[in-house]
Amino acid sequence: RVGSGPFPTELLEEVGEQIRQEGREFGSTTGRPRRCGWIDLPAMRYAIMINGVTELAMMKADVLDKFDTIRACTHYKINGEVIDYLPFDIDGVAIEPIYEDVQGWNEDLTGLASYNDAPQALKNYVTYLEKQLDVKITTVSVGPDRKQTLSTKK
Repeated sequence: RVGSGPFPTELLEEVGEQIRQEGREFGSTTGRPRRCGWIDLPAMRYAIMINGVTELAMMKADVLDKFDTIRACTHYKINGEVIDYLPFDIDGVAIEPIYEDVQGWNEDLTGLASYNDAPQALKNYVTYLEKQLDVKITTVSVGPDRKQTLSTKK
């Protein structure tokens, strides 16, 4: 994320720094570090709903290459209540993200030429996200080069 504002899944410790370094998440003009965190599915569902999204592209999958486990925020806990949606106003509200852990692929994706050759754990993660978001992921990028953008369509 760039700038201020609520970011319930923001990672402020070494995992966040690892994601920032692997993904080169620094402002192109200022060089300031961008805020990084695990995927926030309630926020994604809201964005999909209000924008009428019918398919998604998963960019920078290679940034997660070195993880045995990848976390996904599925719900929030606010004042003891567990919810699966993005509240209207979350400024100043103490939000505790609730995570599901998904198996990582822990291997280099950057050499892939076809999604068919991707590790099963990556395919499982894509399927997991599609089920959680009820939207197809049609593209997965595994590096910065155009040739590293793979179609998931058969």
